[in-house]
Amino acid sequence: MTHTLALCFDAPMQSWGLRSRGILRDTAREPTKSGVVGLLAAATGVERDDEAGIATLAALRLGVRVDREGLLERDYHTTQNVPTTTGSGHRTVVSERYYLADALFLVAIEGPETLLSELADAVTNPRWPLFFGRRAFVSARPLFDDGLHAGNLEQILREHRWLEHPDRAGAMIPGQQQIALRTVVDCPTGTVGAEPRHDVPRSFAHGARSFATRTVLVGEVPLTDNMIPAGDTTCS
Repeated sequence: MTHTLALCFDAPMQSWGLRSRGILRDTAREPTKSGVVGLLAAATGVERDDEAGIATLAALRLGVRVDREGLLERDYHTTQNVPTTTGSGHRTVVSERYYLADALFLVAIEGPETLLSELADAVTNPRWPLFFGRRAFVSARPLFDDGLHAGNLEQILREHRWLEHPDRAGAMIPGQQQIALRTVVDCPTGTVGAEPRHDVPRSFAHGARSFATRTVLVGEVPLTDNMIPAGDTTCS
């Protein structure tokens, strides 16, 4: 039977770079595969240059449900006294770094039950600190709070309860509003409507990072009355 691990990505700030280079650091509007694999690698103790370990994590199927889109924000950074490439002096480097403020995601990972169980234990007791794209962007609540779910990730994205905070969710009046939650799901190449994403990590080694391309299907699921929490919201 297919199993899926559901994780809660909730933080005041998150950054999921796709094409970040040099002085321009972008962010996707939802967690990337490289970002999720990097977090799981940190949790399980997979080294940056362990290509076999990274490949095992990258082979897991990924789906993301956007429970709160958040706001796209930009940091304006200046770094003084940076040595010039000629070594003849110093300069000031200006960079722009984008991030998502107040975003909330349900991250579903589909794969073998044994491996998902190990990952669930690892994110609860991680080998190294976990963060969402930058070391300062840490989780606002536990990533994982319950057992694995039997079923594929599409089912989890469609049925898992909304992760929104009870105070905000309480403002919803069941049946009054029709709201859809955006989803981004791994899909086979050739699927009608599929989009390419160059974010499958092969190696995180310093100076030798490399990535491959996957295809995803962007869609949405309806927010139904049964998904709206009545009390405390966890990632179960």
